[in-house]
Amino acid sequence: MPVPRGTPIDTERTRSAMLKAAAALFYERGLSGVGVAELCAAVGGSKETLYRHFGSKDGLVDAVLQRRIERNTRMLRRAVDDAGPQPAAQLTALFRELAGWYAQPGFRGCAIVNAATQQHDGPARAVMATRAHDYLELCTQIARGAGVADPPRVGRQLLTLLEGSIVLADHHRSPTAAEDALDAALVLLGRV
Repeated sequence: MPVPRGTPIDTERTRSAMLKAAAALFYERGLSGVGVAELCAAVGGSKETLYRHFGSKDGLVDAVLQRRIERNTRMLRRAVDDAGPQPAAQLTALFRELAGWYAQPGFRGCAIVNAATQQHDGPARAVMATRAHDYLELCTQIARGAGVADPPRVGRQLLTLLEGSIVLADHHRSPTAAEDALDAALVLLGRV
């Protein structure tokens, strides 16, 4: 429904609604599967509104993925923090959180990984680098807490298990992906 001229527009609400609608479309159909005209129709705005808020489709992609990474990192960090100080409990909480995500209806893997796979250059790759850094930092923190000999290396190994479980849960529909990754992660921590 058009807004009459002179009516104040809640720009934050408009931006948030556009991000939510675009995120759902991108997750369902991929970055290249959605054109600007369709995005505008789905978000209830004009091309002018989209460009005013995001500058371009790439700007919208970047904003959608930035929001997603903040949400996902917060979700995983909260699970780890709520588990208490024991590294094994932290890993268990981390992979249980992932298992819950994998079991959600419509799970299609990680939107950021999916986007980076589709777009080897551009905003998706930059966001993927940020995501990888954040997740590696979390995994290394757990490894350091376990007192392993080489926390950065074990952190990378834990990240490999985390990423692998996401791919297996999505592409192989493996119902035990998170549990299998957790079992291997606990073995890594046992090498103290």
